[in-house]
Amino acid sequence: MNLKTNRLLLRELSVEDIPAIHQLNSIPEVDRYNTLGLPQSIEDTEKIILPIIHDQTEMPRPRYVWFVENTEQDFVGLFGLVIGKQKYSTAEIWYKVHPKHWGKGYATETVTLILGFTFNTLKLHRVTAGCATENTASIRVLEKCGFIREGMCRKILPIRGNWMDNYEYAILEEEYERIQK
Repeated sequence: MNLKTNRLLLRELSVEDIPAIHQLNSIPEVDRYNTLGLPQSIEDTEKIILPIIHDQTEMPRPRYVWFVENTEQDFVGLFGLVIGKQKYSTAEIWYKVHPKHWGKGYATETVTLILGFTFNTLKLHRVTAGCATENTASIRVLEKCGFIREGMCRKILPIRGNWMDNYEYAILEEEYERIQK
């Protein structure tokens, strides 16, 4: 399922994307608030990405992950949507943006597009997101997109040998609809 805006193309992953994804995952600034840690080799990245590519053929889809490019076909980042149990009609969004594209509004634009897909196409009720309490850029993105901070989990994120606190955010379908009017 490909999605697009005037500035961005969100496309499904392919094996050819693995080197660019590995390079993104290997940037220390990108890893600053990530629980995966830096990959030791491209094989580490393949172990993560190949199952995601496989999931693109599953029905119902357990997750969506998009390789995001701008109009110059420059890799912007990865954005994902993990579908929760059907009974709860929920999903969790996550993202990683290449540092050379920080501050351009791409994350806000992409999250807004994915929310539209989630609520209008998938017909889900709620989208959640979590971020380290120190990740001010991600906090700004989520709040600009209409997410509400619902709480904080203390010392839940294992990041670089330390435990970090995590803010829990969510947006409901009716909140998204109000914002779109």
